[in-house]
Amino acid sequence: MAVLTIKDLHVSVEGKEILKGVNLEVKGGEIHAIMGPNGTGKSTLSSAIMGHPKYEVTKGSITLDGQNVLEMEVDERARAGLFLAMQYPSEISGITNADFLRAAINARLGEGNEISLMKFIRKLDEKMAFLEMNPDMAHRYLNEGFSGGEKKRNEILQLMMLEPKIAILDEIDSGLDIDALKIVSKGINEMRSSEFGCLIITHYQRLLNYITPDYV
Repeated sequence: MAVLTIKDLHVSVEGKEILKGVNLEVKGGEIHAIMGPNGTGKSTLSSAIMGHPKYEVTKGSITLDGQNVLEMEVDERARAGLFLAMQYPSEISGITNADFLRAAINARLGEGNEISLMKFIRKLDEKMAFLEMNPDMAHRYLNEGFSGGEKKRNEILQLMMLEPKIAILDEIDSGLDIDALKIVSKGINEMRSSEFGCLIITHYQRLLNYITPDYV
């Protein structure tokens, strides 16, 4: 069972302390929700966990299954099983959704354990159908020209394809209409298992109408 443990975490941005002693433990099988207005440090926490260079950890620890996350580069954190769905996903021209996902999966699996093309295609088709995504989106450049709702749905597709140990979903519900919110929630609920833990960061109660967290 995966365990993300944060102890006495202090984080500063440009010399200003934003987080002042955060303690949190997210285990496989659990969904945690952090709610609150802008400026309270919610996104600072997610960025610090994933190693954004702007956010300086001045005190405390972050471990994943006992491994020191703070000693890992960003790509090492992802390969170890951490996943961040960003509030504003980047658009990347020149690489298709499908190529990006296959490369990311193979990076996680490691050399010699790569997913076969046929297995990848079957899995991608299955997850896109589950999320009611147009199959053509697999062949479009990553998030380029996507609507806000399509970008958020694409983040959940990445989550379901990569199957991380711990996911941090930073305002995944922001800007979604009710239909898109239901589909995104369906994807998150589908991931529930003893091998998967989730930290949801949100402003709004409405997401929790469709996802029942274990801790708020």
